[in-house]
Amino acid sequence: MDMDSASSVVLQALTQATSQDTALLKPAEEQLRQWETQPGFYSVLLNIFNNHMLDVNVRWLAVLYFKNGIDRYWRRVAPHALSEEEKTSLRAGLITNFNEPVNQIATQIAVLIAKVARLDCPRQWPELIPILLESVKGQDGLRQHRALLTFYHVTKTLASKRLAQDKRLFQDLASGIYSFACSLWSHHTDCFLQQVVAGEQAQALGSLERTLLSLKVLRKLTVHGFQEPQQNVEVMGFLNAVFERLKQFLECSRQVGPESPCREKLEKTTILYTKVLLDFLEVHPCAFIPLIQRSLEFAVSYVFTPAGEGLAFERFTVQCMNLIKTIVKNDAYKPCKNMEDSKPESLEAHKIKTAFFTHPTLTEIGRRLVSHYFLLTEEELAMWEEDPESFAVEETGGDSWKYSLRPCTEVLFLDIFHNYSQTLTPVLLEMVQNLQGPTNVEDPVQLLMKDAVYNAVGLAAYELFDNVDFDQWFKNQLLCELQVRHNRYKLIRRRVIWLIGQWISVKFKSDLRPLLYEVILSLMQDPDLVVRIETATTLKLTVDDFEFRTEQFLPYLESIFSLLFQLLQQVNECDTKMQVLHVISCVIERVSIQIRPYVGCLVQYLPLLWRQSEEHNMLRCAILTTLIHLVQGLGAESKNLYPFLLPVIQLSTDVSQPPHVYLLEDGLELWLVTLENSPAITPELLRIFQNMPALLELSSENLRTCFQIVNAYIYLSASDFLQSYAEGLCKSFCDLLKDITNEGQVQVLKVVEIALKVSPVLGAHMFQPLLPSVFRGVVDGERYPVVMSTYLGIMGRVLLQNASFFSVLLTQMAGEYNQEVGQLLGVVIEMWVDRMDNITQPERRKLSSLALLSLLPSDNSVVQEKFCGIVNICVEALHDVMTEDSDTGTFKDCMLMSHLEEPKLSDDEEPPTEQDKRKKLLALEDPVHSVSLQQYVYEKLKAQQALMGDQGFGALMETVDTEIVRQLQEFLQGL
Repeated sequence: MDMDSASSVVLQALTQATSQDTALLKPAEEQLRQWETQPGFYSVLLNIFNNHMLDVNVRWLAVLYFKNGIDRYWRRVAPHALSEEEKTSLRAGLITNFNEPVNQIATQIAVLIAKVARLDCPRQWPELIPILLESVKGQDGLRQHRALLTFYHVTKTLASKRLAQDKRLFQDLASGIYSFACSLWSHHTDCFLQQVVAGEQAQALGSLERTLLSLKVLRKLTVHGFQEPQQNVEVMGFLNAVFERLKQFLECSRQVGPESPCREKLEKTTILYTKVLLDFLEVHPCAFIPLIQRSLEFAVSYVFTPAGEGLAFERFTVQCMNLIKTIVKNDAYKPCKNMEDSKPESLEAHKIKTAFFTHPTLTEIGRRLVSHYFLLTEEELAMWEEDPESFAVEETGGDSWKYSLRPCTEVLFLDIFHNYSQTLTPVLLEMVQNLQGPTNVEDPVQLLMKDAVYNAVGLAAYELFDNVDFDQWFKNQLLCELQVRHNRYKLIRRRVIWLIGQWISVKFKSDLRPLLYEVILSLMQDPDLVVRIETATTLKLTVDDFEFRTEQFLPYLESIFSLLFQLLQQVNECDTKMQVLHVISCVIERVSIQIRPYVGCLVQYLPLLWRQSEEHNMLRCAILTTLIHLVQGLGAESKNLYPFLLPVIQLSTDVSQPPHVYLLEDGLELWLVTLENSPAITPELLRIFQNMPALLELSSENLRTCFQIVNAYIYLSASDFLQSYAEGLCKSFCDLLKDITNEGQVQVLKVVEIALKVSPVLGAHMFQPLLPSVFRGVVDGERYPVVMSTYLGIMGRVLLQNASFFSVLLTQMAGEYNQEVGQLLGVVIEMWVDRMDNITQPERRKLSSLALLSLLPSDNSVVQEKFCGIVNICVEALHDVMTEDSDTGTFKDCMLMSHLEEPKLSDDEEPPTEQDKRKKLLALEDPVHSVSLQQYVYEKLKAQQALMGDQGFGALMETVDTEIVRQLQEFLQGL
């Protein structure tokens, strides 16, 4: 690309590419895309974005194209890679000056320099770091800042490399520049603090920006630049200095008002100091041991003593709590159960922690966490009144949680309580004891305190298992709390029902469940929406618990389900509707068919909710989950939902529709359960299968469910389904088998096996294109046992139930292998006998025996040659399926099913689906379950004897091992 002529045309294209007019924009983008691989293109881009006289948008776009080009064409092995000569020129041009006036462009240039550095520094670009350091030392404010910005991005990028060689290179770099980085950070920090004291706000902001950037550099160097940082005096000196600087910055926040331009960056820098400590602790826990004492003293002082009042802001408090939590639960600081096996470092850390966390310290931390940090704030109480749904969702861990301090506080409480439960349990129990009995509704402080203490008891439920008789507390105290109907007491009603939810799976007698259902029924009618939502959540935890008994719940089912449905209608927020739907789904799932009389209103409402949620895919996912459980509960009656249900499945599983990204997994599950519970095929249900070919092409993690859906269609109506879709399905399967795992291959083959089982003639005809590959797999001795087992299952079905088709297939394959038909049949039988051990399922083993026996009687010399192997297989299968009747001493085939028995279900068992019933009826006609193997062996051997005569048959039997013959005679006794 000639530079002079190229600059103007590239500049014009970039200008047009920034246009809002698509007629100009699209052609310009296409032209720029074509130029990406042209030599000299990136040199032109460099000149354009370095020209400060040009339009900012054009320069911005030039930087982006340059940055993308580094990703695609900078590596030597990349297609259309840049030449070494051009790269050398570009590297030089990138660092000739650091005077970019526009902040956003300066950041992008720093990022692209870092991208090049990741690939070329230090080997091809040794001058980069020295030039950056020289520029950082300069007196020009802009140049110094831009160089420091670039220095940070380069350091950040090089620190992120994970190969051992790259790590060593970064460590070499860190040891060479660490002293300079420390002095740079110290200088800018001192300047900032002095300027704040002098009231020089504008200068202070500039110095603070440089302090922040130099601290970011030091963070990367400190955390990733040293293999054993504890042995480096400067590193440990810097980390110790962090505590002093943190104190200075927190004091400084007193002097910098909330409206000051420095305020935001000041808080950002303070947080960055804590991140340095947290990162170092995570990466180098042993090197951090000398800092444990000081870290704990610092964090506890600012979070749990008056020292932090007026200084600590929320994010800083969170970081301090994270520091305490990480030290408390760090595995490297815990000695082994056998002290002698512990590392010295672990013992030292444990000793420091034990000395720090004294009984008074732990007591104060525990009390303050509960009595200060657990209290609901005025902002939260206002939110409860003004936006109860958002409050309820956030309190239960919703995505929109804004108060990051609360979850952090609760996690710290749990970790400290778990590690020091012996000390903290009496403290918490004393706080509970002090709050016994109903609290005065006129005392908001006590109400908030009780809420906080109950919160702590709920969080620590597992730790308090041996110390709290929850059943007695529930009956004697908590039930009374729930009887107080005053509006202000809603705080406690909501907390108590939440508390019960936390304890339900820990310690709650089954006998008390009916009493709890009475409570839930009452609170589901509470005037306060937050209480009703919390009650629904506790209901979910209750029915989810392994001690849930349906018969205890049934007397309350109609009323509670009706109230849940009302709640679903009352709430407006998407997140809340999802939450209530999950509860409804859970209830339907647990009570199964018992839900049928009560779902009418829900069934009528869901189509409306589906339409209203068009823009809320996550809510639609919740609706799909509810429909899955609803269909399972309704069974065959779910056919009445088809006008709504089938279009929902159609949309959710159509990969050409954008919502499928969110809805596909649940949509496929709904499709499957709909088929499994369908009493009969309908044209509309059959038509949905048009979505399947595209789904099979995806080859995604949902492939197994897709195969289950195909199988369900075959069980439902093999004739209609296979005649409509077998041809396309065969093509999809052939494409899949070219590139699929062994497990996937088995899933494909199982579809063919089921089709042959349901309809031997139609199945063989429809899947004819796939059967030669199955035949080849058997003849060639497929080496994966599970695949071979499935091959033999398919061959068994064809040979036993469609002998004429097997004969045609054998003739076809004999031509392919250039062998005689008899010779190839001999190979098949020999391989079958040899690989019988690959078949582990008793049904398939019996099928193989029946199939090979079906070749008898035969005067074919090949079959007679393999007679010994066939008998061996039959005796093996007889051992598998024959059981001895203890009363008569005779043997019977345990796989025989003589009549359709309705199984007696236990409380925990699901009733059979329509598909289960179809499988049962099919089994009655299946030779595996309708033909006695013992009788079949006897009849086939008798027929062979009749064909050959006693002498010929006797000679044939002599080819069989005498022990096998003895076992065979034992099985055939009495026939």
